[in-house]
Order: sequence, then structure tokens, then C-alpha cells
Amino acid sequence: MFEQVLTILLVIALAGLIYFVIKYAEAKQRVEGRARDLFERWRAKERESEAEERAEILFQTWREREEERIREDAIKRSQAVIRGKVTEHLVPFFPDFVYNPRDARFIGTPVDLIIFDGLSDGDVKQVVFVEVKSGKSAALSTRERRVRDCIRKGAVTYEILQREER
Repeated sequence: MFEQVLTILLVIALAGLIYFVIKYAEAKQRVEGRARDLFERWRAKERESEAEERAEILFQTWREREEERIREDAIKRSQAVIRGKVTEHLVPFFPDFVYNPRDARFIGTPVDLIIFDGLSDGDVKQVVFVEVKSGKSAALSTRERRVRDCIRKGAVTYEILQREER
């Protein structure tokens, strides 16, 4: 009978031990899973942080390179504008200018020149409105087109504005 009680106690102890081993394994699995989850979240944050840092570095590099290109482009455009302005002023003195340079008057906008053809000889034959274009800029602006159209329609008048002296 003692042996039976001892066997029963041994079976109960063994069952308890098996129970605790199973519970321990389950708890260990939960802890390892939680640790793995925490590690994966940390690693994802680190990767995201590294990606953000890399993106910021790439953006700064791109911005510096583009800023330099934009500045160079602005300088080129500015030079082209200055060349155009100088050309507008000097075009009456170019060899292919068909009018007498003394008959030309620079006004700049909305047309560049007005030619009083023959004025220097004392006999004005015609009045010519000239828009100077240089380089790639061949298109007229909206204002320039409107002035051209008005002149072509003959909507041009001559007025005398007399002011009284006081």
C-alpha cells in the first residue's frame, strides 16, 4: 500500500512537473514572442530613422545642386536680357539697319523704336514702329501684339497738347 501511495505521489509529482514544464514553455514562448515584437518595432523605427536621415541628406545634396543650376540659369537669362536691351539701343547703328539712325527714337516699351523716316533730311516719308527681337525671342508679348494690331488697323492719330502758361 505504501508503494501504491508512493507511486500515486510520484505520478502526481510527475504530472505537476509536466504541467509546470508546459506552462514554462508557453510563458517562454510568449516572452520570446514579445521580445521579438519589441525588437522588430525598434528595428523598424531605426530603419525609418536611417531612411529619413538618408532622404534628408539626398534632399540637401539635390537642393544644393539644383540651386547652383538655377543660379547659373538665372545668370544666363539675365545676360540674355541685358544683351537684348543693349541690342535694342544699338540696332540703329548696325550695318543692316535700313533707316538713317538719326531718324530713330528709342522708347523701349511697348515698342522699341519709332522711326521718323526722312526726318533728318527734312522730309518725313513715313513713321515706322519697330520691335527688336534677338536670339530665340521671336514671339510678341500680348501688349506688343495689341499695339501692332492697332497700328495695322490704322487706329493712329496725331494730337497737339497745348498748355497755357500761368
